[in-house]
Amino acid sequence: MTSSGDQAGTNRAGILYGVAAYGLWGVFPAYFLALHAGPIEILGHRILWSLAVCLGIVAIQRRWGALGAVFRHRRQLAAAAAAASLISINWLTYLIAVTTGRITEAALGYFLNPLVSIALGLVLLGERLRPPQALAAAVGLLGGGYLAVAARTPSWIAATLACSFGLYGLVKKRLAVGAVVGLTVETAVLVPAAVVVLWWAPDGSTFASRGSTHAALLIGMGVVTAIPLLLFAAAARRVPLVVVGLLQFIAPVLQFLFGLFRGEPMSLHRWIGFAIVWLALGILILDMLRGSGVLRARGPAG
Repeated sequence: MTSSGDQAGTNRAGILYGVAAYGLWGVFPAYFLALHAGPIEILGHRILWSLAVCLGIVAIQRRWGALGAVFRHRRQLAAAAAAASLISINWLTYLIAVTTGRITEAALGYFLNPLVSIALGLVLLGERLRPPQALAAAVGLLGGGYLAVAARTPSWIAATLACSFGLYGLVKKRLAVGAVVGLTVETAVLVPAAVVVLWWAPDGSTFASRGSTHAALLIGMGVVTAIPLLLFAAAARRVPLVVVGLLQFIAPVLQFLFGLFRGEPMSLHRWIGFAIVWLALGILILDMLRGSGVLRARGPAG
């Protein structure tokens, strides 16, 4: 039987793991900007070295049986291939956003992601929305629509990031395998394309031409991809899903602030659009807290 003290310690550890995971995801732009390479070359190296790190973790955890089971199961392998395609689109779009000075647009995509996930659950899974969730989705749609009209064209970066990651989450839910095993399969599926990309990189390969530090940073992408994933898995095992849902907003907040720090332009129209989206997220967060009993547990003030 777990004591309340042990449970509190587990929750604190889980929150720390979650903050660390989303914090690392939030500062990814700084790492990618330090590479001084094109997005396609970075993507190829990220896939290649992520597979190497994941295989090492699988070996340490002795998960070869689980890994082999996915490759032997046609439906799971097909789902993993679909997930791999979606996450590669997501990674490439994010890299384009970072390397072209559009980090705030990337942040918008991840702010919109929970609302896209709600829409996918409603349309594809037949899930029913509570009134606050429906209101949040409507307000988020209004915010996205306002930004598209104000800018005279939708942000394809924000839309692609939100939709690709939303669909990725949907496929991963169907796949139902462990985080490390899942990423190992996905990167293994993508490795042939990564090798081709690195061999015929449109801007040429920088791996061996810019010194050992640059090469080490490219190799290190395998580590920086795997570590947040492991921290996230550790957090998800220790804290309620609602807490994980709240922690996910750390990453886009940090990305947004990083974009502002780098001097990316934010017109009045963009501030208004972001504010509407943040209002939608506020409604969603309040509903998550009420649904988890956090607000009720506090009781009346006074």
